[in-house]
Amino acid sequence: MTNWNLIGHAWAVDLLRGQLRRGAVSHAYLFAGPPGVGRRTLALRFAQALLCPNPPAPGEPCGTCQTCRQIEAMHYPDLSVVQAEKEGGVLKVEQVREVRRILVLKPYQGNYRLALFLRFQEAHPSASNALLKTLEEAPAHAILLLTAEHADQLLPTIVSRCEILRLRPLSFDELTVALQERGLSESQARLLAHISGGRPGHALRLSASPQLLEMRTERLNDLHRLLSASRVERFAYAELLAKDKENLRQTLLIWLSYWLDVMRRASGAHIPPLNFDRLPEIEHLAARFDLSQCSRVVSALQKAGEQLEANVNSRLLAETLLLDWPRI
Repeated sequence: MTNWNLIGHAWAVDLLRGQLRRGAVSHAYLFAGPPGVGRRTLALRFAQALLCPNPPAPGEPCGTCQTCRQIEAMHYPDLSVVQAEKEGGVLKVEQVREVRRILVLKPYQGNYRLALFLRFQEAHPSASNALLKTLEEAPAHAILLLTAEHADQLLPTIVSRCEILRLRPLSFDELTVALQERGLSESQARLLAHISGGRPGHALRLSASPQLLEMRTERLNDLHRLLSASRVERFAYAELLAKDKENLRQTLLIWLSYWLDVMRRASGAHIPPLNFDRLPEIEHLAARFDLSQCSRVVSALQKAGEQLEANVNSRLLAETLLLDWPRI
């Protein structure tokens, strides 16, 4: 598979492929980067390259054998996948302890046992300490793969024991071309490249789920309506939005990307907007509100996202956020 059938991150594929060919694989890796950038996909491709029984070339998974298909589906006998029950949840110490118990057993099918810890920034402190002990005592046949948004979200002692691969978003043009090669029209590919912020995984999810794009349109329309809404209307909307925590989390991310565009326009920065299909609206708001107002909204949205992950009362959070928004 060319570039392991990944969009972008060729440097990371080359590094891992080189280690496989030299027989110099590390015992632990940390794939860091923003959600949707390709952390999990790269980790799974590495697992395929490591365990594929019929590689077409050293360091190259075939992608079609039973082993490769099972790893892609995260159902391979020697691969343990560990994550919080839902995004924004908590990865528990019991989950790490169970993996420790499995890793000491000899591989059932391949030469290695792998443990993939997804979104490890969500780990409870006790789970982090349990993983540290696992890293220190892992047998030679065990390889640990971690994903997280930032290395500094994890214990320094964990990070120091991992080889770190920091993945960054692609340029809009690069991702647009890659999406076109996967069958999207030029206009659709460009829109998804911008909306996703250059994150291939996020762009592909949007492409496969039209309802996510519909939700984005609805939430951005709501945003404009709320700017001229009364306090009573804002309270009512906050109550409705807070009933579903995941819906609230997604809405905050959509609004944040939009207000970042407005803030950048208000500052005069020449940065391509994420929501370029709404550019006239963005420019209108940037002319209406000054930079300090836009910055306050962006900061409030960022803080709201952090508070939501910390299980702050969702309704109170939504009410406080919307009541502090500027008015038209």
